[in-house]
Amino acid sequence: MTKEIERKFLVTGDFKKQAVKSYKIAQGYLSTVPERTVRVRIRDHQGFITIKGISNASGTTRFEWEMEIPVNEAENLLLLCEPKIIEKIRHIIPANDNLYFEVDEFFGENKGLIISEIELPNENTEFTKPSWLGKEVTGQLKYYNASLAAMPFSKWLAKL
Repeated sequence: MTKEIERKFLVTGDFKKQAVKSYKIAQGYLSTVPERTVRVRIRDHQGFITIKGISNASGTTRFEWEMEIPVNEAENLLLLCEPKIIEKIRHIIPANDNLYFEVDEFFGENKGLIISEIELPNENTEFTKPSWLGKEVTGQLKYYNASLAAMPFSKWLAKL
């Protein structure tokens, strides 16, 4: 069992030239109850199942368990998921001190949304913020992928 400690930001500038890797991701949710989410993901040609717990008060830390599974099993599990599969390209960008940003460029009903996450060894870890990093949205539930599957960006953007 591990804890995931991460901060999320909107992306407001050009980041792609700094990316060292990019992956195509499709993911769906078997459960999105607040106390736990169960995610199925296909990243390029790999399958994964992940269970995440509820976030702490600051929104930075939560339990996370992940296991690689055969891609054909992940494809079958995606058929059982709640409606709306998330489609995105994840760009990996090095940060300072062996940290890296994961920048998710969303497609489908979430097209136009770009979010960057950085996983940290502890909540107080300092890191250099690149110029393309915008407003922090850590702990804002509407930016969680499970929330974006249920209420896509295009639907709540229209209400702004």
